[in-house]
Amino acid sequence: MNNITYNSVLIIGMGLIGSSIARAINEKKIANKIYGLDNNKTIIKKTKNLQIVEDIYENLEDISLQFDLIFICVPLSSYKNIFKKLNNFIKEPTLITDVGSTKVSVINDYKSLIDNNKISFLPAHPIAGLEKSGPEHGFAKLFYNRYCIITPIYSDKKLIEAISNIWKSFGMTVEIMDAERHDRVLAMTSHIPQLIAYSVVGTATELETQMKDEVIKYSAAGFRDFTRLAGSDPIMWRDVYEKNKEAVLEMLSLFSEDLLTYQKAIRNNDLKFLEEQ
Repeated sequence: MNNITYNSVLIIGMGLIGSSIARAINEKKIANKIYGLDNNKTIIKKTKNLQIVEDIYENLEDISLQFDLIFICVPLSSYKNIFKKLNNFIKEPTLITDVGSTKVSVINDYKSLIDNNKISFLPAHPIAGLEKSGPEHGFAKLFYNRYCIITPIYSDKKLIEAISNIWKSFGMTVEIMDAERHDRVLAMTSHIPQLIAYSVVGTATELETQMKDEVIKYSAAGFRDFTRLAGSDPIMWRDVYEKNKEAVLEMLSLFSEDLLTYQKAIRNNDLKFLEEQ
């Protein structure tokens, strides 16, 4: 793995993931200077107080310098606006990667808006996170021993190596995957479980008051895991379900069929079926 130090890095979106990237870069000394960009004044203030970046801006237009490397860490619905601005902003060769949970939508947004040959973009999805959001919850080890899936748009070996090395330096295992396959796999391993968690917790909150208190009082680890998942950033997940709609609906249909089979087995007291599953 190359020990390349970048002169200046910009992190767009200084929430949990963006702030963790800033901390990892600082810890691994990957860049001389790190800058942040966020349109949320509360996050800007928190980031300044944490002193994890050289400076943080509210608008890309306010930045006079150029960057060697840019991380996009914003909700998926913001990508079009970010790509549009970067297309005009970037004047020097710049590596860009992202952290989006869906990749087909990201690639489509990129292709429809970027025609700047100074930009080298490699989509990525570091599979790491918490149920909490905000820069105060970030930490450098968030990515350690986790997978990062990259979904190259073009077979640019130098770009793939450069971006892969960055994620590897954070302690991640990097794997290459087709974008469409990524979205279908993550629909089942991540997006559907999150949806189930929202549903279970939603059902629990609709119970009568006494029942709800008892559910909370006697909840085991499984239910606590649901409540933890359901506490995740709703904006991020709203965008995931919009952008990965087809894959989520496909996997949700398969899951629903299996769930109905279990429902039928329980109703019919089919103990053999339940035991063998």
